[in-house]
Amino acid sequence: MSTPATAEALPASPPAASRLRPHAWWRRLAALGESTPASVGVVIVLAWVALALLAPLIAPYPPNANDMAALAHTTPSRAHWLGTDQLGRDLFSRILWGARPVLIIAPLAVLGAAALGSLLGLVGGYYGRWTDLVITRACDIVLSFPVIILYMIILAHVGSSAWNIVGVLTLTKAPIIARIVRGMTLDLREREYVAAAKMRGESALYIMLVEILPNARGPLVVDMCLRTGYNVIIIGSLGFLGIGLPPPDPDWGGMVKDTYGMMMVWPHMALFPCAAISSLVVGFNLLAVGLRELGLRD
Repeated sequence: MSTPATAEALPASPPAASRLRPHAWWRRLAALGESTPASVGVVIVLAWVALALLAPLIAPYPPNANDMAALAHTTPSRAHWLGTDQLGRDLFSRILWGARPVLIIAPLAVLGAAALGSLLGLVGGYYGRWTDLVITRACDIVLSFPVIILYMIILAHVGSSAWNIVGVLTLTKAPIIARIVRGMTLDLREREYVAAAKMRGESALYIMLVEILPNARGPLVVDMCLRTGYNVIIIGSLGFLGIGLPPPDPDWGGMVKDTYGMMMVWPHMALFPCAAISSLVVGFNLLAVGLRELGLRD
């Protein structure tokens, strides 16, 4: 007696590309060297990570130390390579220490938004109907608010701190990621390996997390790199508006805000923090471009 043909034809698992072994991940990471944008982006990001980690060793001064003798000459000098601010604090030291909160808050917020957004997108795209309608409308409501106004309203009520900024960025960026994941889920839920998982009796949670989400990782990884760069800009903007990290801790955006009204006299006080923000954003954007070139979107 022959077995039913349908049982033999059904795939038992998703495509092999969706379940990479550890050595396959290493090959993907090594392939970054084949893309010039990705290589440059990795170098820039890793350079800032190294500077942030080594800040206690290479910063010539404590970040909040005042050099009253430098107030008469704030421009770059042998004692202060990038000059000082209006309070006599060494700019080079403050930029190094200021990289730490940025490199912690921006990725953490992206990971939180990716987790929440992926969950919402998977549930809405997989179940459809009223579940999809409720999730989509909730995301539309959040996205309808001007983001800066929304940040100011929330942080004015809960207060400015690193964790509060992470929470605000997570809640406001999750709807965007939910839209991306929802769109891919609507397509992937019709694939043969999803139908096979349903016939095997797998739960909806298993299908969403094991069968669908791994196949949507490519565009999600690229978007996370881009969104980390956006978060760096937002963190700097919040600091410039006075609702970022509380002083006197070094904050790149806050350093620019402190020079407001003095930029024409001492432009270096704003130039160097702005250059730090720009370089880190460029690094993450180049990394995203390189990942897209390498075909990780497929």
